Amino acid sequence: MSIRVDHLYKRFGDFVAVDDVSLEVESGELVAFLGPSGSGKSSILRIIAGLERADSGSVFFAGQAADHLHARARGVGFVFQHYALFRHMTVAQNIAFGLRVQGKSRADQGLRVHELLDLMGLAGLGERYPRQLSGGQRQRVALARALAPQPQVLLLDEPFGAVDARVREELRHWLRRLHDEVHVTSIFVTHDQEEAFSVADKVIVINRGRVEQAASPADILDHPATEFVARFIGDANVYEGKALGGVVPIGRLEIPAAGVTDGTEVSAVLRFYDLKFWKEDQGIARVVRTMTLGDRVKVEAVIDDGPVIYSQFPRRSSLLAGIEPGCRIHIEVTLARLYPKDAGILVSTTPPPA
Repeated sequence: MSIRVDHLYKRFGDFVAVDDVSLEVESGELVAFLGPSGSGKSSILRIIAGLERADSGSVFFAGQAADHLHARARGVGFVFQHYALFRHMTVAQNIAFGLRVQGKSRADQGLRVHELLDLMGLAGLGERYPRQLSGGQRQRVALARALAPQPQVLLLDEPFGAVDARVREELRHWLRRLHDEVHVTSIFVTHDQEEAFSVADKVIVINRGRVEQAASPADILDHPATEFVARFIGDANVYEGKALGGVVPIGRLEIPAAGVTDGTEVSAVLRFYDLKFWKEDQGIARVVRTMTLGDRVKVEAVIDDGPVIYSQFPRRSSLLAGIEPGCRIHIEVTLARLYPKDAGILVSTTPPPA
C-alpha cells in the first residue's frame, strides 16, 4: 500500500500547520517524519489517517483518492504517544478491540491475539491490565492493537516519547525488526534524530509545515539540501559571513568558499566532525574547555577576533594530544556547506563530498 500526498494545506485559526505539502511513501517502506515540535509532522500524519481534514489537497492510497473515506474505512492502524489503552480491559481485550469492531468470531479473535502476543514478546501477559505493565510493554500492546485488524498502513505519532531513554532504544530496534517481519507500510513521527536515522528507510524533514528534504538517512546527513536541515541534523557550528577571494573569513578562520561570488552573504555550516583541531603555539584559536562524552571528546575554542567554535573527536584520537584549556590550536576545515542568506538552499560544498 503506497501513500501519496499532494499539496496538503491545513490552518488552525491564524496558524498554518501544513503548508503545501507533497510527499510519497512506497509500499512496504518505513518512513520517519522528523522535525522540531510544532513543525506540522503530527498534523500531516492525522490528515493521512483521516483524523483531521485538510483545507485543500489530497491523500492517495495505492493511487486511489482517500479524502472522502472515514478514518475507519482507510485500513489504517494508528498508535498514539501515550498508548490510549482501555484501562478497564485486559491486554488481550485491548488487542482484540479492533477485531470485535470488525465482527470477527471469538475463535478468530483468540488466534490473532495469541499470534500478536508472541510477536510482541508479550506471551503470558494477556490477562494483565495496562496498569500492571511497564511503559515499554504498554507501548507494545498499543502496537499490537493497531496491527490486530491487519491494516495496510501503520501510523505512529511519537510512539516512544512516553518511555525512558533505555526503553526507547530497545523499542526502536524492536520496531525495525517488527517491520521487517510484517512489511506493513509505516510512517512514524519523531523529533529525535537518532530514532529516525536508526529505524527508518527514508526520512522526511519537516519545518514550519513544509517538507525541507526527503531522502535516505545517509543522504540527509551527508547532503543536507537546505540550511535548516544542515542546522537541525547533527551537531554543527553556523556562522554568518561574506565570501571574499574564495573564502568566508570568520575572525582568523578562513572557511573555503570555492565558486561563490565575492560579496555573497552566506550561512556557513561546519559539522563538528568536519573540523580538525591540533595544538599549535601560533594557532588561530584558544581552547576554552574539553568535555568527555562517553567515547567522544568535545572541544570548545574561541577563534581570534571571532566566535566560539566546537569540534568533536574519538576519545583516543591522536589529534587530542596536548589539547587542554588555555592552549592554542590550528583549525582545518575538512568540509564546509554554504547557504545563501536570502535563499537557504545549498550553494557550495567545499571540498565536494565523495
